[in-house]
Amino acid sequence: MSYNGGTSEKRGVEVLKKKTIAAATLSLALITSFGINHMADAKEKRSASPNKAKNVIMFVGDGMGASHREAIRLAAEGMNGELAMSKMPYSGNVHTHSTSVVTDSAAAGTAMATGVKTFNGAIGVDENKKPVKSVLELASEAGKSTGLVTTSQITDATPASLGAHVADRKKQSDIAKQYLENSKVDVLLGGGEDYWYPKGEEGEFQDHPAKDNEEASQGTQGNLVEKAEKLGYDYVTNQEELEGSKSHRLLGLFANEEMFEQNPEGEGDLYDPVVPLPDMTKKAIDTLSQNQKGFFLMVEEEGTDEMSHENNGKLMMKAGEQLDKSVQIAQEYAKEHPDTLVLVAADHECGGLSIEEVDPQDESGDHTSKEDGPYTAAHSNQKFTLDWTTQEHGGQSVPLTAQGPGAEKLEGTYENTNIFKAMRDAMGLNK
Repeated sequence: MSYNGGTSEKRGVEVLKKKTIAAATLSLALITSFGINHMADAKEKRSASPNKAKNVIMFVGDGMGASHREAIRLAAEGMNGELAMSKMPYSGNVHTHSTSVVTDSAAAGTAMATGVKTFNGAIGVDENKKPVKSVLELASEAGKSTGLVTTSQITDATPASLGAHVADRKKQSDIAKQYLENSKVDVLLGGGEDYWYPKGEEGEFQDHPAKDNEEASQGTQGNLVEKAEKLGYDYVTNQEELEGSKSHRLLGLFANEEMFEQNPEGEGDLYDPVVPLPDMTKKAIDTLSQNQKGFFLMVEEEGTDEMSHENNGKLMMKAGEQLDKSVQIAQEYAKEHPDTLVLVAADHECGGLSIEEVDPQDESGDHTSKEDGPYTAAHSNQKFTLDWTTQEHGGQSVPLTAQGPGAEKLEGTYENTNIFKAMRDAMGLNK
């Protein structure tokens, strides 16, 4: 935007103020809408839930704020449709700050996993770097099976916060080793093979591939795939092997790093996981549900965050659709097993996203407010534009929806630490 004297500068400030107010109003309206939609269905579902959760399935749309949910809804279901993740009787508005105003995924994941606020970059430790037990570890101690599923590296911040304790999220090989030796997670499905093999020891996925020459084995704790196999894990690297496995302990690594390529639109961006998130979700549920004492499972879609960092609305929404299909699978399971708590959360917002009309006169492409689109709402000829205001995380609160026993404790406005408490109490676990 160019400035020609006081009049132009004043006009620019007024436009920016209007956009900021509009974005804030939209976010508030979207969050509020989760609490008023489907009220008739909600009453029926609330009365049908058992008092205690045998199983918990926690979904995390990384970076998925209220506007992200709405954009995904428009792209997938249209203006009159609804996402599976929003067809739940309870809704919450979650504050996301860490010990800083704006959190990262490590601190946010730790807050949700352990009920303790910590500093950015910390995994499963408090402000003093002291380990704090997670809800996954408590579930395991109670005899339940446990699982972590993600389209990111399986050792990335969100899954790591449930199964490891390190002061630096970058220590991904340390995290992998702790999965095997300490938390003993039964099902591990995602990317990040590079952290399971030492430097120079190529795994199933080629070092320095053409799509990203920097990807290569870089583990610091020896050959952890070999270690996992000795501990009884069935190691799989593609969909056929995953579907064919009958083991109750699974390690699936399906990419060097993340299971997608996060780049701006048209610049090498790709969302095409070797194993789709819904398929990983179903296999994890099928495997873990064999335990008569129940299970705890966390499923993360990382693409909603990484594509938001690149202001790539097209693939952010595609990743969000895959998350919603995964939620449908969990809901189908919960329908047959009503002692299952299902919740859909986000660790933080990413991108400062708002949804706008298509307006050729808007400031498309400038460095302050990047326009993205237009996109077509499903089942219509109506179009909308996404407007990004940053490539970083935001400090906004995020929506949460839930169903099943204990879901009522996830209603209202609260800190992200309440998510841990609600899951722990739903399963009747002691800390």
